[in-house]
Parts: sequence; C-alpha cells; structure tokens
Amino acid sequence: MSIIGTIARWLDAIPYALIALFLRIVAAHPFFVSGQTKIDGPTIGSERFGLDLSFQIPTSIRDSTFALFADEYKLPLISPTLAAYAASATEFALPLLLVIGLLTRLSALGLLMMTLVIQIFVFPDAWWTVHAYWAAILIVLIARGPGAISLDHLLFRRRSA
Repeated sequence: MSIIGTIARWLDAIPYALIALFLRIVAAHPFFVSGQTKIDGPTIGSERFGLDLSFQIPTSIRDSTFALFADEYKLPLISPTLAAYAASATEFALPLLLVIGLLTRLSALGLLMMTLVIQIFVFPDAWWTVHAYWAAILIVLIARGPGAISLDHLLFRRRSA
C-alpha cells in the first residue's frame, strides 16, 4: 500500500457535506463583508474566540454607497441608485442564504452573476487575483449543490417511499 494511495483514500473519505459547507462559508464571506460597508443599521452579535461575529441589520443604504455607484462603479443600462440598492440587497441576502444552505444553487448563481458584473464592468484587472476563485467555488456549488448540512437538504430532499 503506497503512501499516496493511503492519502487518496483519506481524502476520498471526507464527506461532500463538509466540503460544501466550507465552500458556502468561504464564498459568502467576501460578499457579505462588502455588503456591510454599504449599509447602515443596528449592529448585533459580538466578538467570540477572537472573531468579530457582529453584523449590521440593514435599515438604510449609506450615502457613500450611492456616491460609489455614481462615480466609481458605473454600470451600463442601470442607474447608479438602482445599482446601489441591488448590490446592497444582493450582498446582504445571498451570502446569508448560502451559509444556511437555503436556495443554494440560486444564491450561488446570483453571486456568480454579480462576480461577472464586477469582473467585466468594475474591476476588469482582478480576474486572477480573486474573481476566478470566487467563480470556481460558486460553480462547484451550482453543479453539486449544498450538501447534506443545509436547509435545502432538510427541506427539499427526495424522500424514499
């Protein structure tokens, strides 16, 4: 028995459910953090084990967000105001859905579309710095689904007779 064969068997034994949960969290994080910079509202949560687990509940969009979309993130075919609202809502809701594994494929598709818009219109030089990695993770989630540690699995799995 070779060491490579042994390592391969260990890796094959990792359940997809754990891999998918990790991918969902990793994919959700940058979008959610970005969304938090765009909104105002009450903050809930606190620091635990050296991690900041607080976040804002959106009650309004920051003035700086509207300015950002008017001046720097100019998108074709959509007004800066609508783009600011759409991006803020998307970056708040879809990462949360992704983490809990609810409407996972649809959420991952939405974030993939957002990644492509960011890549094409906002930061065209960032493909190999980050966008390709986001796209790869999101494509895996779209293709393979959320795994068993998800609300999708709990709510929508096919039950055998």
